Amino acid sequence: MKTYSAKPSEITRDWWLVDATDKPLGRLASEIAQLIRGKHKPIFTPHIDTGDYVVVVNAEKIRLTGNKAEQKTYFSHSGYLGGGKEKKYKKVLSERPEEIIERAVKGMVPHNKLGRQVIQKLKVYAGSDHPHVAQAPKERALKTKEANGS
Repeated sequence: MKTYSAKPSEITRDWWLVDATDKPLGRLASEIAQLIRGKHKPIFTPHIDTGDYVVVVNAEKIRLTGNKAEQKTYFSHSGYLGGGKEKKYKKVLSERPEEIIERAVKGMVPHNKLGRQVIQKLKVYAGSDHPHVAQAPKERALKTKEANGS
């Protein structure tokens, strides 16, 4: 039996619509990462972008389990000496909630040229409105379990 390798001309891309309301961040991000990489398709090829486009709405309603909402920080560095900055989760959630999901998914895709290509298929919006209505995205009910306790 020969190994199958997908060719770029054979790939068809779908558009998925994901509602982030009350979903745990990590579980949601891991499933989105699988969709944009194409791991849910039988033609998945590790070195070729076979993934679909994912539109995430209601990013401001994402949930964290436990005490992470008070303890989580985001770190960035400008590249200059002393250029490190830390932001608390609550501040990022109030200023730019899209960044939370984008960072979580970006950490779950390959950290190379393919990962940079794949992450461009992720579209995240704070509210329920999005400009991708013309692509007719299909609703995707993710199989994330609801976390108990919070």
